[in-house]
Amino acid sequence: MNSRNLSELIKLAITEDAGDGDHTSLSCIPDNVNGQARLLIKDHGIVAGINVAQMVFHQIDPELELELLLKDGAKVKNGDVAFVVSGKVLSILQSERLVLNFMQRMSGIATTTNKYVRKLEGLKTRILDTRKTTPGLRVFEKAAVKTGGGENHRMGLYDMIMLKDNHIDFAGGIREAINSTHAYLKSVGKDLSIEIEARNLDEIREILKTGEINRIMLDNFTLNDTRKAVELINGKFETESSGGITLETVLDYAECGVDFISVGALTHQIHSLDMSLKAFSKI
Repeated sequence: MNSRNLSELIKLAITEDAGDGDHTSLSCIPDNVNGQARLLIKDHGIVAGINVAQMVFHQIDPELELELLLKDGAKVKNGDVAFVVSGKVLSILQSERLVLNFMQRMSGIATTTNKYVRKLEGLKTRILDTRKTTPGLRVFEKAAVKTGGGENHRMGLYDMIMLKDNHIDFAGGIREAINSTHAYLKSVGKDLSIEIEARNLDEIREILKTGEINRIMLDNFTLNDTRKAVELINGKFETESSGGITLETVLDYAECGVDFISVGALTHQIHSLDMSLKAFSKI
């Protein structure tokens, strides 16, 4: 994760939440009171976002001190404590909800991702995320996917060519889309990987005739057609299955021999991990 980008995003989140001050805390907590709070896990899963929590605490108050008891990627259960934060109580209270918001969602994503990854143990197929992320939070959510053992597809529109059905149709066809892409990349001096979506086996055959790509996405293929597509491609290009693949079906698709399976649900249909930040003593 780019620390500068993260810092700016966290700054925006603090501004959104704090406005002109945490008036609830300011109204009942003296400025000079110090204390401690611990991040209590109340669920089972994979913890993620501890490094982000550190950044939140330190942006709000550089004098807050953290004792880390767990690392990102650790398996957790109800009752575990991730860290203890010590320092000015007003700063801890202002940080509380932001830390929980980041960590609960990131841990939920890491936990969901890890379930998919564990399903494929022993196979070559790797789990990918997608661009189906919360606007403004993509960098955090994709980091959580990696914490859970998955891999990032592309970060955005800028770091990979992804020729989907609409691109192909608007460009006039598969060959036209691929040729135009190479001409464009040459004209702007960029060297980007090219992935192209196929909707059926006939399109697979046309892509193979044209070539000049790196990966073929098998979009909403049945298991039978996925097996046939992998046989047709025969290792010439990377293969990726996508479209409605669930925890119940992911192993079946992986056993067809694809290199990657992309799952939008990793980041847009997740259950946040339950946790809380609880005061437990004064210094």
